[in-house]
Amino acid sequence: MKKLKSLIALAAATILAGSLVACGNGDSAAASEEASNQVVIGTLDLVNGDLIAQYEDWYTQELGVDVKIIKFDSGKDINSAIASGSIDIGQVGSSPATLAIANGLDIEVFWIGDIIGKAETLVAKNGSGISTLADLKGKKVATPFASTAHYSLLNALKLEGIDESEVTILDMETDKINAAWQTGDIDAAYVWYPVLSELLKDGTAITDSEELAGKGVVTADTNVVRRAYADANPDVITKFVELQLRANDIINNDSDKAAEEIASVLEISKEDAAEQITQFTYLTADEEIDYLDSSFAATLKDTADFLVEQKSITSAPELSEFNSKVTSEFVKKAASK
Repeated sequence: MKKLKSLIALAAATILAGSLVACGNGDSAAASEEASNQVVIGTLDLVNGDLIAQYEDWYTQELGVDVKIIKFDSGKDINSAIASGSIDIGQVGSSPATLAIANGLDIEVFWIGDIIGKAETLVAKNGSGISTLADLKGKKVATPFASTAHYSLLNALKLEGIDESEVTILDMETDKINAAWQTGDIDAAYVWYPVLSELLKDGTAITDSEELAGKGVVTADTNVVRRAYADANPDVITKFVELQLRANDIINNDSDKAAEEIASVLEISKEDAAEQITQFTYLTADEEIDYLDSSFAATLKDTADFLVEQKSITSAPELSEFNSKVTSEFVKKAASK
């Protein structure tokens, strides 16, 4: 992020790191946590099976405990909530998951909700003079810091040979991005739906996460859980995964029903929901297990190394640390039922 923004980003990352390390250590000490009659789930309204589970009210009906669902605006907010112990399960992108692990938060990544494609896109405002990545020089680009979109943006610049100092990168939550776009305070944004659909009404896609994935920059949305909660309540986590697998089966085999239910939760048109579904990959149980067992920890490690290079964090854990925080245990149990 360019001069002043670099300092702001580094300061924010430092503050987040301090809070996560402090709370993470406390979480480790709470390994003896007793089984709970409640689960608090943090969501981001991502276009994946979680929305179908919410529509069908499966969480309340089938998790076997009292359920509270809290909507957040970003993965970093969910990280903070997990660190404080105010939620048990949270949806975060692969970049926030990486930051949580790098900063000592005692979590487990136990589910990959989706592999991100065109659902996260760099879009330039019409009339901004931006038609290629090279045109971003000297422009203002917004994205939520510590998000998968932020990670993708920085990688897109790197692949193009553009130094961050040549671009003004602004840290904004999605609702603020839309407002800044409408007032002309930004020239471009790397963001996701539903805000992305609003920006595309007066903007042009420059690149997206599907294109970047083809160049080795893979991003995903995941579910993480406080390790102490998972250790004390394994049946809740296993059942949670069963519900995600059931939802993915609907998405992959009955897209019309999936679009209708997702549209209802997000309060968008069925057509918009159907289009958004095509911009992610939703995994089967076997694919989940393969990702979690073979490559996902390495993906998070690569993300951490990149964040060190960007000075967003001071150091990256070894691959073994990421391996210890990524588990297929609950998918295997859920798939065997």
